[in-house]
Amino acid sequence: MNGTSAQLLQHDRFAGLDMLASAVLVADAGGLVRYANPAAEHLLDMSAKSLSRQKLVGLFTNGDELGVLCEQAIAHKYADLRQDLTLFRPARDPLHVHSIVSAAGEAEVVVELRENVQQLKTDREERLLDQSLANKELIRNLAHEIKNPLGGIRGAAQLLELELPAVHLSSLREYTQVIIKEADRLQTLVDRLLAPHRRPHIVGDVNIHEVCERVRSLVLAEFPSGLAIRRDYDASIPEFRGDKEQLIQAVLNIVHNAAQALRARIAAGDAEIVLRTRVARQVTLAKVRYGLALDLHIIDNGPGIAPDIRDRIFYPLVSGREGGSGLGLTLAQTFVQQHLGLVECESRPGLTDFRILIPLP
Repeated sequence: MNGTSAQLLQHDRFAGLDMLASAVLVADAGGLVRYANPAAEHLLDMSAKSLSRQKLVGLFTNGDELGVLCEQAIAHKYADLRQDLTLFRPARDPLHVHSIVSAAGEAEVVVELRENVQQLKTDREERLLDQSLANKELIRNLAHEIKNPLGGIRGAAQLLELELPAVHLSSLREYTQVIIKEADRLQTLVDRLLAPHRRPHIVGDVNIHEVCERVRSLVLAEFPSGLAIRRDYDASIPEFRGDKEQLIQAVLNIVHNAAQALRARIAAGDAEIVLRTRVARQVTLAKVRYGLALDLHIIDNGPGIAPDIRDRIFYPLVSGREGGSGLGLTLAQTFVQQHLGLVECESRPGLTDFRILIPLP
C-alpha cells in the first residue's frame, strides 16, 4: 500500500470526527499526529498536512503535560483522562482548553480539546469584581485608620517645633521636619486613593482615538528614543458618553506602567507598545449583556508580570517595580468601572496585554 492510499484509509477511519465542533487530534504511540479534524485546524491555526508532520507535544511550549496524559491513556491506566489545561504556543495566544484524552486501539490516542473561553472569562470577571469591592473596603479602612490621626500627628510636630528651646532649634528642627514631611506624604497618598471616589463624573462625548493619541504623545515625550508606540485603530468605533479626563488617566497609567517595564528593551532600542482598538460584540460585563463594546488592547513586548503578583495587580499598593506606588492600575480599573467597563490582563514573558472593555451605544 502506497503512502497516499494509507492516508486515505487513515482519514476514512476518522471521517466521522470531521463534523465535530471540538478539536480532535489522533496521535500514534510515538506521539506523531496522524489525524486532525477541521476544528483542530481552526483552533491551532495549522493545516492537517502541517500537523501530520509534527509531534503532538511539540505543538505547545508546555506540551509535556499533554504528553503525560497521552502516555497514561496508551498504557490503559484510565478509560479517559479529563483535565483543564493552558497550552502555550510560540508567537500565539495561549489556549485555555478542557482536554479529554483516551486510547484508540493498542497504539493510538485520541485528544479532544474544547476551549474554555466563556467559563474562564466569567470566572476572571467575578474575581475582578471581587477585587474592586475589596479595593473600596481597603480605601475606606485607610481613610479611617490613617487620615484622621494624620492631622493630629502633623499638628503635634508643629507645636513641638514651636516649643523647642532656641539653643537646640537648629539641631532638633530636622527631626520635627521629618515628621511633618512624612505626614504630608501619607496625606497625599490617601488623597490619591480617595480621588476617584471624590471627583465628579464629567460626562461628554468621548472619541477613544483622541484619548489614545493624547496618551501616546505624553509617553513619547518622556521616552523619546528606543520606544515605538504603534497604532492599530478601528476607525469605525463610535463616540460614547464618558469622562474623557478619567479615561486619559486610565489609559496613561497602563501605558506608562508598560513603558517603565520596558526600560531594558528601551535601552536596547527594540521596545514596542501597541494600541489596538476594536469593536467587541455580545459582551457580558458585571453580569449585564451588551450588544457592542469598545475593545482596547494595550500590548507590550516586555518581560511580563511576575507570577507572584499577577492575580493581585489591581489591588492598591501592589507594585512589580521598585519605587512604584501600586496605585496606577487600581485607579485605571476604578475609572473604567465608573464607565460600566472592566480592565483585564493576560501576561507572559515577551507579551503583556491589558484589555479595556467599555459598553458602546
